[in-house]
Amino acid sequence: MRLFLLTSLAMLAFAANSLLNRAALAEQAIDPYNFTLMRLGSGAIALVLIAMLMNRKSVKEIATAGTWRSAAALFIYAIGFSIAYLWLGAGMGALILFAMVQFTMLGVAIVKGDRPSAMEMIGLLLALVGFVALASPGFDQAPNLQAVSLMACAGIAWGAYSLWGRGSTTPTLDTAGNFWRAFLMGSIIIVPILMLQLSTSLISAKGMILAIASGALASGVGYAIWYTALPGLSRTRAGIVQLSVPALAAIAGVVFLGEPLTFKFAALTVMILAGVGLATVAKPKASAQNSGK
Repeated sequence: MRLFLLTSLAMLAFAANSLLNRAALAEQAIDPYNFTLMRLGSGAIALVLIAMLMNRKSVKEIATAGTWRSAAALFIYAIGFSIAYLWLGAGMGALILFAMVQFTMLGVAIVKGDRPSAMEMIGLLLALVGFVALASPGFDQAPNLQAVSLMACAGIAWGAYSLWGRGSTTPTLDTAGNFWRAFLMGSIIIVPILMLQLSTSLISAKGMILAIASGALASGVGYAIWYTALPGLSRTRAGIVQLSVPALAAIAGVVFLGEPLTFKFAALTVMILAGVGLATVAKPKASAQNSGK
């Protein structure tokens, strides 16, 4: 029951990230650049406090945790995620993000020598066809291609971040380190853009609250809960439970933001998630290296 509750809370937090980001940008309560900085900054503060209080880590240990490579991936994910939600609905964005994360991780495994089984290939093909149909001009309301590209880049970056952090023995500590590094990196890149007025700067009290909630609660506390639950889940089960995130985001978008839910979008969502699910549960063939061929 404890594992179920922790996993459920983590999935709700991940879905909340999409809802909070979309709500802030759709209502023009804040611009995506300030949202990203506040999200990363508040997430870093929350994770540092969690690492200090729960993991008994010192400020020095936290300051040296993580890597700049992972921080760069985290920043690319965060900025692409935020800008894309200027045009994408909460459910659509979460679905594109989730699909690209899984495509990236499965693709890297194949490149490294894993031979996809027939079920994996069917699942990947099914998800890919659904993804292309979702982004095509023939869709009910074809999403903005720039937004799709940005969210796809965010998904690839998050997939890389996940792969690089897979072997971490102190994931909460490393995530805290990566968040403060990403915040520093983001400040160096974004602040000059805003100061030179290369992009419109927009911020309100509501936008700040939504950004801080996304960073401190949905990201910081959400990731801490997820890493607490993760040791109790197999890799396959961990992949499967994440299938719920796009569905939760879509439902929340309809309920709280009044976003439309068409039959075609629902059907393609099921198609993509079913394909990813098949690819996740399927066992890959032995790699050529392992088989001695």
